[in-house]
Amino acid sequence: MGDALFDKTRWRARSLQSRQLLAASLGLVAFLALAGYALDRAFLETAQSNLRTRLESYALEYASGIEFLRDGTLYVPDTPPEPRFERPGSGLYAEVVLPNGHWDSPSAQGPELPLGGMLAPAIDKFEGPLPITRSDGTPGEVYRLGKGLVWAEGGPQGEFPYTVYISEDTSALASQIRVFRRALWGYLGGAGLVLLLLQMLVLRWSLRPLRQVVGELKRVHRGQLARMSAQHPRELEPLTESINAFITSERENLDRQRNTLADLAHSLKTPLAVLRARLDNPTPEAELREEVATQLRRMNEMVSYQLARAASSGHALFAAPIDIEPHAEQIVRGLEKVYASRKVLCEFEFDPNARFHGEPGDLQELLGNLLENAFKWARARVLLTVRVGETSPGRRDGLLLAVDDDGPGIAPERVAQLLQRGVRGDERVQGHGIGLAIVQDIVRGYRGELDVRRSEELGGARFEVKLPPGL
Repeated sequence: MGDALFDKTRWRARSLQSRQLLAASLGLVAFLALAGYALDRAFLETAQSNLRTRLESYALEYASGIEFLRDGTLYVPDTPPEPRFERPGSGLYAEVVLPNGHWDSPSAQGPELPLGGMLAPAIDKFEGPLPITRSDGTPGEVYRLGKGLVWAEGGPQGEFPYTVYISEDTSALASQIRVFRRALWGYLGGAGLVLLLLQMLVLRWSLRPLRQVVGELKRVHRGQLARMSAQHPRELEPLTESINAFITSERENLDRQRNTLADLAHSLKTPLAVLRARLDNPTPEAELREEVATQLRRMNEMVSYQLARAASSGHALFAAPIDIEPHAEQIVRGLEKVYASRKVLCEFEFDPNARFHGEPGDLQELLGNLLENAFKWARARVLLTVRVGETSPGRRDGLLLAVDDDGPGIAPERVAQLLQRGVRGDERVQGHGIGLAIVQDIVRGYRGELDVRRSEELGGARFEVKLPPGL
């Protein structure tokens, strides 16, 4: 069992070139074998057909020269159709079967030929190989053609049937077949070797782009390249695009984690400095307790926020599509309970074909923060719109997600400040809160856009998220 497992593993480890070459070689060998067999059978049938035609022509020539004398004696011309009929044991034999006897050609003197019976007039019979004993006593075989004829020169009273048999030793046909087969398999073998060499060259040429992809991957791994190039065949473009997207996603995740740690370290400096100053200076115990509680609460909020940012998974390359409406309904039911005293109503506009391709947690963060922000500032109405975004052939559809409210809205100058790139988390806790910063981080992770403007439909603020088509 261990050997079988090893063999199976070794087979799986073979290169694509080895597999394709082996498969193509097996197919080529099978094709050449079938072609050789078909040509061999065709040649054999053709040779036998030619042999029958030749034997029949000999029989007709004998029949055209045969005469019967008045006393019924058979007369055969002295010159046969073929000189071998006169040479004993030549391999070509003639026999005339009469109702009361038979005649043999000189070549048939010596060999023991199979006896032939009378055939009905106008009947031809080709048979063989038939066993014989040659003049030297060795066994052999012959092909034989019999042709039934009628002698009618003497009128109706002188008509009587007779049969002409022509036999030929199989050695001549066997020799032809051997010569043909040697030539056939020799040529097919040579052609097979040439085709195998051509296959190897074609496979190396056709697999060259894959080797280039592997080489580029190695250079990317060594840091010599930042990403895969775009000069690849169409069939490999989805692979190289996926690899590039994966590389970009990993680098973005790494950058996001580094930025999160840097932001967290920067954010904690101030509360720690305050606590250190309080400890270094004489401070009443009650005041110190209050300050410690305040700074601890502040640090807890900062840590929670940065952990939430780090938990956002960003652009998901291979995520399954997620139906958005169930998540939205669950979040809205919770917010309606929280803001029940204000009686805020949330309306939905959903495209049934719209799907979110990413992590469920990212979708909940997006919807939760945008809807909570809208409920917080809305007077009575909130509108959630979900539609299919941009489309691209061969790619999954993009997504448009918008939340409108009928609140006071956001001043244009405040929008620029909220969306300013590189603002620290602890610098964005006012206004619409750190939830907007989390939304920005998630949208950037999915290479999308977040647009904040006045709502044309409800008059308040409109937060619109556009996610591009995916791979």
